[in-house]
Amino acid sequence: MRIRLPGRAVPPRRRRRLLTAVAALAVLAGAGTWTAAASGEEPAVHREDRMLAVPGARIDTSYFTSGEGRRPAVLIGHGFGSSKDAVRQQAEALARDGYAVMTWSARGFGASTGTIGLNDPEREVRDVSRLIDWLAARPEVELDAEGDPRVGITGASYGGAVSLLAAGQDRRVDAIAPQITYWNLADALFPDGVFKKLWAGLFFTAGSAGGSGLVPDSAVPPADAPAGDGAGPGDGSGSGADSGAGTGADSGPVTGAGAGAPTQSGATGRGSARDASAGQPAPACGRFEPALCAMYERVATSGSPDAEARALLEARSPSAVADRIKVPALIVQGQSDSLFPLSHADAMARAIAGNGATVAVDWIAGGHDGGDLETARVQQRISAWFDRYLNGDKTADPGPAFRVSRTGGVDSTDGQATLRGATADAYPGLGAGRREVVLTGGTQHFRNPAGAGPPGISTVPGLGGGLSGLSSLGVGLSLDFPGQHARFDSAPLDRRTRITGSPTVRVKVTSDNGTAVLFGKVYDVGPDGRQQVLPAQLVAPVRIEDAKAGRTVELTLPAVDHEVEAGHRLRLVLAATDLAHASPAAPAAYSVTPAGPLSVPTAPGVTTQAAGLPWWVWGLPAAGAVAAAALLLTARRRTAAPAPDPALADVPLEITGLTKRYAGSADRYAVRDLSFRVEKGQVLGLLGPNGAGKTTTLRMLMGLIAPDDGGIRVFGHAVRPGAPVLSRVGAFVEGAGFLPHLSGRENLELYWRATGRPAQDSHVEEALEIAGLGDALARAVRTYSQGMRQRLAIAQAMLGLPDLLILDEPTNGLDPPQIREMRDVMIRYAAGGRTVIVSSHLLSEVEQSCTHLVVMDRGRLVQAGPVADITGAGDTLLVTTAEEPSAPLVEKIAALPGVASAFRTDGGLLVRLDGAGASYLVAELVRLDVPVTGVGPHRRLEDAFLTLIGGASA
Repeated sequence: MRIRLPGRAVPPRRRRRLLTAVAALAVLAGAGTWTAAASGEEPAVHREDRMLAVPGARIDTSYFTSGEGRRPAVLIGHGFGSSKDAVRQQAEALARDGYAVMTWSARGFGASTGTIGLNDPEREVRDVSRLIDWLAARPEVELDAEGDPRVGITGASYGGAVSLLAAGQDRRVDAIAPQITYWNLADALFPDGVFKKLWAGLFFTAGSAGGSGLVPDSAVPPADAPAGDGAGPGDGSGSGADSGAGTGADSGPVTGAGAGAPTQSGATGRGSARDASAGQPAPACGRFEPALCAMYERVATSGSPDAEARALLEARSPSAVADRIKVPALIVQGQSDSLFPLSHADAMARAIAGNGATVAVDWIAGGHDGGDLETARVQQRISAWFDRYLNGDKTADPGPAFRVSRTGGVDSTDGQATLRGATADAYPGLGAGRREVVLTGGTQHFRNPAGAGPPGISTVPGLGGGLSGLSSLGVGLSLDFPGQHARFDSAPLDRRTRITGSPTVRVKVTSDNGTAVLFGKVYDVGPDGRQQVLPAQLVAPVRIEDAKAGRTVELTLPAVDHEVEAGHRLRLVLAATDLAHASPAAPAAYSVTPAGPLSVPTAPGVTTQAAGLPWWVWGLPAAGAVAAAALLLTARRRTAAPAPDPALADVPLEITGLTKRYAGSADRYAVRDLSFRVEKGQVLGLLGPNGAGKTTTLRMLMGLIAPDDGGIRVFGHAVRPGAPVLSRVGAFVEGAGFLPHLSGRENLELYWRATGRPAQDSHVEEALEIAGLGDALARAVRTYSQGMRQRLAIAQAMLGLPDLLILDEPTNGLDPPQIREMRDVMIRYAAGGRTVIVSSHLLSEVEQSCTHLVVMDRGRLVQAGPVADITGAGDTLLVTTAEEPSAPLVEKIAALPGVASAFRTDGGLLVRLDGAGASYLVAELVRLDVPVTGVGPHRRLEDAFLTLIGGASA
């Protein structure tokens, strides 16, 4: 139940004062420490660490201020399993924004003592009131009345719940911003009477054993507190002034650092478990209150919550003070969250708004299951919320009444999902704009197996790694075992449908033992019927009693925000088991019949924000106009293209004297005097080390850049930018861009339409048959592997079946089986009388797939011809020796008359002859006392390649 708020500081706001200081000051002052921001222009933040003595515990606190004068205060609570250090950076950012900020480690966490009471109103919540008492006495804090500071509270998960509880218990709280937290902890851990065993186990284990918490540390930037900067008691880096504490828990309301003995001997801080001592719980309970520990052990053993367990958790939940929370509330909840789902935020919003308070709801992409927590945006919005409702700034924009983050595709530059906001002027709830979807399937029978195993899989708490957030990209992980579930499908949807809220359905359930425990979920099923995605990996458990004779109930399914494409189906699954929950151990037989349609909420009032237009949308037209004007003024005319050469009409490619200099250089060449010819049916490999000029040659061949000298003719026509003959050339260079939400076939059809050529000329079926994509064509490209994307890109290059196909590094990123498939694609394509030119660094693949080679080095042609001639040429011999020749001996061999080069290779020498014969070479080797064991023609392309470029890898 921990979420540690990341510490990326929000940008400076208008209240910040510009400082002229050029160095950071570190001044110890009483109990506090001065720390300066890394930027000389940001205000310095004063941090003061103190121990607050409360009944039964000592609470470790930090107090942050910046600047002069009175200002509102903000309390920031931390997540479960964490400490005050996790929210330090947010605290410093709010202090620079002009707030007095206080953080603290809750009982049982960090350097604070006491036991974990799960936000017990008489302990943890009362502790918050004592913090407010302390703030009321500070000269920097603005007061609404004597003893009543202007104060807001924020925090995530555990800290979010205490902000709600404090607002309901202490009238002095003026605004709150709870994040990814619970409304009713009993509903969170025992939803509809079913024990959420995995999350509960992680939660109680983290509290009992001092675990690292329930959210990956990657979601939490480090506090970056250097030694001696006032990092606080228990971290081993504070000074003596930092580590002092009061003389006892009851010695007074506040004890300053340095006022007495150390906080505790050997404390490690930051969520560590502490030694048992007087007043501490038994070791089996770790840091929990014994009553909570006993409750968990009882429920975990039986697998079913009892009334006493529910009452214990409900008493420590914000729902217990629902009628008393009457302050402006910004509710931030995670879509990727099987611990505290969106239904908790809905209950908060309805209750607080019902009390007459202002409420805004923000559904972020991430949550306890991982994903993007949108830290920077959320912290900026919280700051703006407090500006408006705490600081009284009427110009501050607190944001829309409702916002939900939606995936806007994939950023082609880094492969990450992009987010766009959708907003509404009023919170729509979870049932707005319902659409009825008829289900088919009739009555279905299935069983709960003995021992409830093997269980179905929806989500795996702690191991999701953000997978739940990928469902909007067509990716998910779920498993329903045969015989353990019933499924009911809709017809293909006639239009794209955005589900925003909780679907509902009425079903008749019968159980042979009278009780049924079911797990309901709604899948998005692709057109082929096999690809199914469980939105956010969420499942709704339900316990149904008195079902022996059959009982009709309405099921409320998980709240999601998910778009279903036209042509997809919705699939309702009711399963008997789920890995994350406890199912009855006794076997049971169930039957389920739909008693009505699936009701899907669409929230029509929620509109997606348009993506901001990049600068080039405006800049390129202007630049084009300037360029056109320049061309008109200088009266530049295109050089007339040379006339076609009829003698080369059937020759796919002829390059003559091709030369390209580097920009601004008269004597440095990317390509120099290159000439070669390619015939029909050949698969030509273009080889050369890095910097050989291969890519430059291909770009000139495709008309992308102009040569400085020489010519290129394709089927007798000179190549110029935009030359009509280029329509007979297909190219795949450095990957192709696809629209991720469209299928493979739709991407190809869209690309062909963009060429303006007739649809019948695309020969798309022939290209797809050669590429071998099969059924994957009907799937969205976002679900493709790297190998499938490569083959789709080559299929795109093959559209129209061009007579000349150019492939630049087509095997990049492919595994060995995929490389073999790519080789077969090239061979099949050339088998029809067409020509393929491939540039690759994989010499073994070139040797197996190419019929001819062109070897380049430093922009020049080294050799061209059939692969067999180059690898097995008579002028290259492999000499095996009994022992490795020395370097001086190799130099003597290379200097022999009639020998072009010689260098060592595995097992001997690779010798290239220049006029000498094999018998002459053997005689000379014997004369030089070379222990020759064999001589034969060299047939490895790798060694021949190294020989041709002089042994250099350039």
